[in-house]
Amino acid sequence: MKRKFISVLLCAAMIMTMLAGCGGGGSTEGGSAEGGSGDGVTLDIIISQYGNYTQDWWTEFEKNFEEANEGIDLNIEIVSWNDIYSVVNTRISSDEQPDILNISGFADYVADDLLMPAEDYVSDELKANFIPSFWESNDMDGTIWAIPILASCRALFCNMELLKKAGVENPPATWDEVLAACKAIQEEYGSDIVPWGLDISTDEGQAAFSYYTWNFGGGFVDENGDWDLNSEENVKAVEFIKQLYEAKVCNSAPFTDTRYPLQDAFSAGTLAMMIGPMNMVASDSEVDYVVADLPGEKIPLGVCDQLMAFKDEEAGEARTEAITKFFDAFYECETYSDYMVYEGFLPATQDASDNLATNAEKYKVGGSDDATGDSEYFKTFCAVLPTCQFYPMQKAEWMDVRNGVIDVEQQVCEGTASAQEALDKLQESVAK
Repeated sequence: MKRKFISVLLCAAMIMTMLAGCGGGGSTEGGSAEGGSGDGVTLDIIISQYGNYTQDWWTEFEKNFEEANEGIDLNIEIVSWNDIYSVVNTRISSDEQPDILNISGFADYVADDLLMPAEDYVSDELKANFIPSFWESNDMDGTIWAIPILASCRALFCNMELLKKAGVENPPATWDEVLAACKAIQEEYGSDIVPWGLDISTDEGQAAFSYYTWNFGGGFVDENGDWDLNSEENVKAVEFIKQLYEAKVCNSAPFTDTRYPLQDAFSAGTLAMMIGPMNMVASDSEVDYVVADLPGEKIPLGVCDQLMAFKDEEAGEARTEAITKFFDAFYECETYSDYMVYEGFLPATQDASDNLATNAEKYKVGGSDDATGDSEYFKTFCAVLPTCQFYPMQKAEWMDVRNGVIDVEQQVCEGTASAQEALDKLQESVAK
C-alpha cells in the first residue's frame, strides 16, 4: 500500500505528553470475602469478540494473570457482537450478570443501578494514565461509570493522485475548499470518479451529523450539556450536506450507501475523498493517500467501547481488589500495546499511545506470526485521540436523537423539509 501521513492536528506533539456482578456474579472461594489481596476470588468476565483471534489473546492473558495473582481465578468468556446484548440481558434478568463486561454503552445499566462507579476500582495510577477525553466520555451526572477498552477515530482521507491531477495540491482545510476540490475532481474525471463519500444512512448517519455540525461550530449539545440540535451552526452544516448532494459531487445514494462500500471504493481508487475510521483502507490498496484533519474546526469523532464492573452488594473488599488488579494488569503498557496491535485498534492510555508511536513493529496482528505493527500509523492516529469528541450516549434521549438526526439529513436532502424546520421539530421533540 502506498501511504503517507500529514500532520493530523498541528499539535501532534500531544502524543508524547500526554468491569462486577450483582447477585450471582463474583464469588469468593474458601475464606471470607473480606480477605486481603483478593484471596479466593473468581471473576466472571465477558469480552466482546473483535476478531477471529480474540479468544486466543485472552486465553493467554488469563493464564499469565492467574500465574501472577495466586487466589484470583478469571473466567473469561468471549461473545460475538451479534449476540452480546441478548446474552448480557438474559444474564441480568436471571441475576447472573458478570463481574466485568466489555460492551458499547452503559447508560441503561446505570439507570437500573447495576454498576459500580469506576472510581471504586480504578487505581490512581491507571486513572491518571487514561487519555482525559476518553476517561471523561464515560461521565454520567458527574460519575465515571465505565472505562475505555479501545479507541477508534475518524479523519479525512484524500487520494492525492486524483486531487493533484485535478489541480488540488493539498487536502481541503475548509468546507469551501471541500466543495471547490469536489468540483475540480468532477470537472477532471466526470462520472469515472466520485469526489466525496457521504453516508447518511441508518447505519452511520449520526456520524455524518457529528462530522459536519461539530466542524461548523455546532453539535448535539451546548456548553451546559443541553440539547442544542437546531442551532444556527447545525442548520448551516445540514444545508452543506444538502449542497454536496444537490451538486452531485457525492455518491448518488447516500441514503442507503453505508461507509463500507465507500471505503471499498476509496481503496480501489474510484472515490477521491471521504471521512472514515483509521483502519478503513484495505491492506492491499495501491492508493496514494494522506490522512488529514477534518475541515473547519478540525474536531474528530472518537469512538470507544467500554469495560465496566457490576455491583455485588454481598461481596467484600477482596472482590474489588481483584477487579483493580485485573485492570492494572490489562492496561500495563506492554500488555495493552500488544492487544491494540493484535486487534487493530488505538489505545486509550497515554503510555501505550507513546509506545506504539515508536515501537508498534514489536507486536503482532491477530493470527499473524510476524510482527506487523506500523508505528507511523499509530503515531498519526494517536495524535488525534486527545481532541476527539463523542456522541452524548449518556443522555436518556440519545437513541431518539441518533435516529432523529438521520431523518433530518434525509428529509433535507430529499427536499421534504428545510434544515431549520427539521431541526426545530427534532429539538422540540427531545427537549420537552
